[in-house]
Amino acid sequence: MSHLSNGHHVRDDQLVRGVEPVRQNATFLTLCRNEDLYDMLRTVQSIEDRFNSRYHYDWVFLNDKPFTEEFKEAITAMVSSEHVRFGQVRPEHWSVPDWIDQQAMFRNMESLKSLDVIYGDSLSYRKMCRWFSGFFQWHELVLPYKYYWRVEPGVEYSCDINYDPFTEMAEKKYRYGFVISILEYYMTIPSLFPSVVEFFTSRGHEGSIVARENTHRFILEDDGAYNLCHFWTNFEIGDLDLFRSEEYTEYFNHLDSKGGFFYERWGDGPVRSIFISLTVPPHEIKWFQDIGYEHPPYQRCPCDSPTRLASRCSCDPKLDFTAHDYSCTPRFLRAQSQGR
Repeated sequence: MSHLSNGHHVRDDQLVRGVEPVRQNATFLTLCRNEDLYDMLRTVQSIEDRFNSRYHYDWVFLNDKPFTEEFKEAITAMVSSEHVRFGQVRPEHWSVPDWIDQQAMFRNMESLKSLDVIYGDSLSYRKMCRWFSGFFQWHELVLPYKYYWRVEPGVEYSCDINYDPFTEMAEKKYRYGFVISILEYYMTIPSLFPSVVEFFTSRGHEGSIVARENTHRFILEDDGAYNLCHFWTNFEIGDLDLFRSEEYTEYFNHLDSKGGFFYERWGDGPVRSIFISLTVPPHEIKWFQDIGYEHPPYQRCPCDSPTRLASRCSCDPKLDFTAHDYSCTPRFLRAQSQGR
């Protein structure tokens, strides 16, 4: 694989030679609704044009309701994948558990709404965050795969991706990849980190799953206080074996038992980011800095000219979020270098 001198990818040599590239056991994964069709079509077109028309990876679309024939036909016509699968989230993974006090839940939702917290009163958002925190990896359409690339309706890829991120994950043994990291709203997760501490403490020294080398400085201040940093999971490429592990399953089950997905508004980003930062070695986490990606209102836009030219980027580098006050990526890079 060819590289620029600064480590950015330029072109997959297999593509240059006209050889059909070897695909990994991987899929794109989207959770969306029928009414997201036209946003989804634009996003699929963006990924096809920038990457997948050359690699033809599978795609799994999931919904909490059955997809319409219109949705399935339009999406199937847009993708280059040989296998496009449409499925439904299992009802028991989408419903509010019986043990949740729904009166308390709705009171807290109204409280967050009064504070103008985004999705503060959205029950479907809470269900989505819980599902992506602990159930997506077990869906029958996702089970055959080792890697997933999460895609949400309405996002745009603004640079060509001239190499295979899935192969990058496999060859370099990365467990998790991201593009943007950001601060969470404290009022949505006030009890999350205390619940995490309770879980890790309960395992004791003998049962510790904290990696000897880790990126705890990404999520913790020097005094041990949680700083709200997390990977923005609307784009993520991950090793499904990590989230199917016994350790992660126990972690999720402990957090789920606290009810914070419903009583507060715990996001899957903070939930996963804390686990990854404490249990995954730094060299197994990848910042895909050369991928141009926009999820309004923020975007990642490669700022160095060689990458932008080689990848035909259409984004404005002045709008890149990486150095923004709310961005946590500089902190991650420091934590990654210090954690080795």
